[in-house]
Amino acid sequence: MPRVTALRQPRAAAPAAAKEDRHFVTALARGLQVLACFRSGDAQLGNQELAERCRLPKSTVSRLTMTLTRLGYLIQMPDTGRYRLGMATLSLGSAMLSRLDVRQMARPLLQELAAFSGASVSIGARDQFSMIYIEHCRGPSALTLSMDVGARIPLATSAIGRAYLAVIDEAERRAIMAQVQALDEGGWPKIRAGIERAVKDHAKLGVTCSFGDWQKDVNGIARAFHPGGGLPPMAISCGGPASSLSKDFLLDEVRPRLIALTQRLEAALPR
Repeated sequence: MPRVTALRQPRAAAPAAAKEDRHFVTALARGLQVLACFRSGDAQLGNQELAERCRLPKSTVSRLTMTLTRLGYLIQMPDTGRYRLGMATLSLGSAMLSRLDVRQMARPLLQELAAFSGASVSIGARDQFSMIYIEHCRGPSALTLSMDVGARIPLATSAIGRAYLAVIDEAERRAIMAQVQALDEGGWPKIRAGIERAVKDHAKLGVTCSFGDWQKDVNGIARAFHPGGGLPPMAISCGGPASSLSKDFLLDEVRPRLIALTQRLEAALPR
């Protein structure tokens, strides 16, 4: 099976309310936006690519990349002039991951479900229009998805993203949906139907589903949970190639185990 990579989605511009807030530092926001443009699998990016992803003028991006390079957050490659992430970003990510107790507590449970299902089992947290894998376990099957910690999965069409959308309050969900619609007017009717179905499924079945919605040959289910510690909801997904993970197997055999997993995890995590 070909390698499945995270979908590259446009980043949202800073909200209008933030722009009008005198405490909002636009230059800082844009610098962080540049760093967030790097995805799993992006070895190097040039100013033009960054400008397109950030929706900023290339001249602005050039100043930002120069500043970030001097601070160690980016490294400019001498042969191409393109940029890769610097070691300073590694310290930020490592500090965050090391503080997430949920990863250590969940890993044996994820691995157990991965071994049973032969699938990929992952914890995801939301960032803009993506869910980022913060923990990932693979089953023994050779046909699991080729993804890992740090991979980005689309929020609106994946089971793991829909699980997050299903448990947040309605006002926040509607605000996110409006932003997704603005980014993809043509595909919006199908995307909206998938999200609305996911909200009902999470309440009725205990999981959300994506059977060929994200990738036509990928099936998956997911369930959201609350990690505590002031953190927003996260979600756990179980998915893989449709050829080895049927809809019936996921719903009949994997679903009750996934529900039990999240319940055990929520009970064990400190509140």
